[in-house]
Amino acid sequence: MIYAQILAGGKGTRMGNTAMPKQFLPLGSKPILIQTIEKFVLEKRFNAIIVVCPSDWLTHTKDLISKFIKDSRVVVITGGSERNDTLMNGITYIEKTFGLHDDDVVVTHDAVRPFITQRIIDDNINAVMAHTAVDTVVPAIDTIVRGENEQVNEIPIREYMYQGQTPQSFNIKKLKKAFNQLTTEQKEILSDSCKICLLAGEEVHIVRGEVSNIKITTPYDLKIARAIVEKRVVI
Repeated sequence: MIYAQILAGGKGTRMGNTAMPKQFLPLGSKPILIQTIEKFVLEKRFNAIIVVCPSDWLTHTKDLISKFIKDSRVVVITGGSERNDTLMNGITYIEKTFGLHDDDVVVTHDAVRPFITQRIIDDNINAVMAHTAVDTVVPAIDTIVRGENEQVNEIPIREYMYQGQTPQSFNIKKLKKAFNQLTTEQKEILSDSCKICLLAGEEVHIVRGEVSNIKITTPYDLKIARAIVEKRVVI
């Protein structure tokens, strides 16, 4: 089976002083979260679309989906304290509700990337059916500098550098096995879901993203996103 998981568990601290987490802020006539879910509802191959949100916002999320989304595949559950805890909460829900099979896959996506294209979703599904893990990336435009303690340690060759986006897609059984193999220390510093598979020795396949597939994290990002929706910026 093919599942989608929308990761809406963040608190949005980098957005500044807002009345609600960033995924619930308005973008055009609808909240950012709804704009994102709508892109996934268009893909008929998903057997279920799981939205994972903060526990304090569970009722609010369900109310929004009831108002804007008319698709019985969409369900809402609560997330965890960290991103990967949220991811695994979704995996646990899938296992308890549908069971797990060797070819089950999940396409995971940030709730605050509402400009994802159908091409990116389609490419992720096709790729994860053949690979254990898939990462959506775009080539790095700026030079990447690695530094520590206010000193530059390395300037990698830009030709080999990419900027990670989402979706990130996984064979569910292999992801769960890889996650359970991690030490407590590894889980505490894990900043990227694809790294779960890399640490387990699994290959991660690359799918091309889009520059327009932006993540709305800061007030500046939100201004750009609203300009795009209002057709003041062409993507």
